[in-house]
Amino acid sequence: MHGRQDLPDLKQLYAGFPDMPLASISDAQRSPIASANFAGTVHHGLPSNLLTPTLQARGGYLAFLGRISPEKRVDRAIAIARAVGLPLRIAAKVDRVDEAYFEAEIRPLLTLPGIEFIGEIDDRSKSEFLGDAQALLFPIDWPEPFGLVMIEAMACGTPVLAFRHGSSPEVIDDGVTGYVVDSVAEAFLKVGSLLNLDRGRVRRRFEERFTAARMARDYVRIYQSQLREDRKSDHRGVPLLNGTVAELAHLQSA
Repeated sequence: MHGRQDLPDLKQLYAGFPDMPLASISDAQRSPIASANFAGTVHHGLPSNLLTPTLQARGGYLAFLGRISPEKRVDRAIAIARAVGLPLRIAAKVDRVDEAYFEAEIRPLLTLPGIEFIGEIDDRSKSEFLGDAQALLFPIDWPEPFGLVMIEAMACGTPVLAFRHGSSPEVIDDGVTGYVVDSVAEAFLKVGSLLNLDRGRVRRRFEERFTAARMARDYVRIYQSQLREDRKSDHRGVPLLNGTVAELAHLQSA
């Protein structure tokens, strides 16, 4: 599952199919449907060579990357950057559904000193944009199921300041890859410490926790576990399932 699970129809869906095993992308994602049949949690991962780490940030700015929408709270990012006296570069798209919000609430803020809106960027531009940033601001105000941009920043060696919603406390190792805060006022106080975090250590923690290889191994373990359960409950499937388990074991060791 990749989306938010607090939508009204989903509880009925999972209640109607109680035997359907589910894999969540964070433990926080499970909260609205805690009684569903969860087989495991697998945090997202990225290819280790997808983004290039920068051990010395050259840009002198804070970064915001993602969508401009009410729940992403780029207005908080602007307030934090201005309060600490650092430029903010905003690389974000505006979906059609959020255009009115952008025009009414955000566009007026983009004229403030030190605020630069560069629009949507492609994956090839992320290494430079995130790697040159002093830190990534992730000031969300919704139950974020995962937040891929956090580990994209970590892959570049860039620490993250995130608000305590959804998966943020699971993804951020406080004091290592960034900080998780509960308010704008607390965010102001943490920026100094954030900028002093060891970028090499940020990258190493990404390699330990958030590579695509680790993600694949975790999914294989869940598949193997499910196959063992199937084998116990239906002996007629043993020959096929044994073969599948062997194939998965081979993939896991590759």
